[in-house]
Formats: sequence, C-alpha cells, structure tokens
Amino acid sequence: MARIAGIELPRGKRADIALTYIYGIGRTSATKILEQTGINPDIRVKDLTEEDEAKLRECLEGYVVEGDLRRQTALDIKRMMEIGCYRGVRHRKGL
Repeated sequence: MARIAGIELPRGKRADIALTYIYGIGRTSATKILEQTGINPDIRVKDLTEEDEAKLRECLEGYVVEGDLRRQTALDIKRMMEIGCYRGVRHRKGL
C-alpha cells in the first residue's frame, strides 16, 4: 500500500494521476515530481517498489501539502476577513 504524505494512493491508478489525490499536488506538479525521481508516469501504484515510494516521499518534502497547506489557506482567508478586504467580505457572506 503506497502511503505518501499521509494519504493512501489508489492502487489501480497510474502514478501521475494518483499523486493528484494529495492536496496541493496537481497534474503539472505530479509530472515534475515523477520526472525528478525518474519514475515512469504510466506505472500503476500497485507496481511501485519501496525504493520508488521512498523517492516520492523524499521529493515531496520540498512541497507544502496536505495539513500545512490547508492550515495556511485557512489562515489566509481569516486574515482577509479580519482586514475587511473585498475577498474577505465575500468569504464572510459565504459567497
């Protein structure tokens, strides 16, 4: 089972698609990560070796993902609401 950044990646998906299940990683970032690690994007998650998973974990240390990114986003929204900017007002109204 490939568990990266606290997320269980779906076993039947291709590696480039499965990485997008991590909050903060999109298609472009997933492609760059796989190029940096030298992993074939067409390989299925169930076929990844332990070394491949370790490479992915090591490469993702440079990215802000999951809990840290969610916390940072929530703090940004809270700051906008406190200063009363247009975007903050829209968040306060729930629009």
